[in-house]
Amino acid sequence: MRIVVLGAGAVGAYYGGQLARAGYAVTCFARGATLSALLDRGLEVRTPEGAFQARVVATDRLDALGPADFAILAVKSYSLADLAPVVRRCAEQGAAIVPLLNGVETAERLAQLGVPPPAVVGGLTAISVVRVGPGIVERVSPFQIVVLGEFDGPVSERVQHIVAAFRDAGADARASDRIRVELWQKFVFIAALAAACGLARSPVGPLRADPLGRRLFERAISEVVAVARARGIALPDNEAERVWQVIAALPPALKPSFLVDLEAGRPTELEILSGAVARFAEQARIPTPIHDTAAVALAVRAKP
Repeated sequence: MRIVVLGAGAVGAYYGGQLARAGYAVTCFARGATLSALLDRGLEVRTPEGAFQARVVATDRLDALGPADFAILAVKSYSLADLAPVVRRCAEQGAAIVPLLNGVETAERLAQLGVPPPAVVGGLTAISVVRVGPGIVERVSPFQIVVLGEFDGPVSERVQHIVAAFRDAGADARASDRIRVELWQKFVFIAALAAACGLARSPVGPLRADPLGRRLFERAISEVVAVARARGIALPDNEAERVWQVIAALPPALKPSFLVDLEAGRPTELEILSGAVARFAEQARIPTPIHDTAAVALAVRAKP
């Protein structure tokens, strides 16, 4: 099985390295220092169980990408448009496109960028992995979860094959016949976590321990759940409580990647998190004051 990794940052490099170690033919599309590192020494993957190096093919040339069985799309949402020609190339050559991005609008955005919708598989991952340096990544979470499914419902043969590859690579991977709901369940969690910790400029623990901080979390969660239901997403009746319990169990020192990027002055995914909640709420004519505030207060604007 041939696999292309589009975006050899933290998540893409991690799964690319694990798949290469499992014996799959992996090609990484990369640029700059990352490309140089991959050509020179391959990928270095560090995990709680140990570290290893994996050799992969690496290129920054569109015409060097041959046919593949599937392509892992693992970039920040704000880089999606820049990579669109590469994604289209992979799809046109028959690869299933497997996005592992945050947010719930990736499939629609890919269609707008010219990627044929039938090529796109719904996908999500739950993992904590950091980019240590060019071509070097480290998984810091004990879990590495991948969920894949067709947007039109039934589990397909191609999804089963891709899930099997991720399992071979050590991931806790499974197929889903309700991938839209599962994408929204992840979205409720990450959007609420990003908004609350971003507004408070705080890791999870201190904010969670403050009664007003807990209220901030709970309201941020409830707003996304209300938006999801207004859009016809059949979330479970106890979804808000379930998400709060997930947040309640997080390590106290944990900072969502959104807050890490915000504090470092890097671009953030605000537009596809609280920004998306605010847009959806306006369409549905329901109030989302926490996410409206986050979308305004946390936006990076040019200084006069």
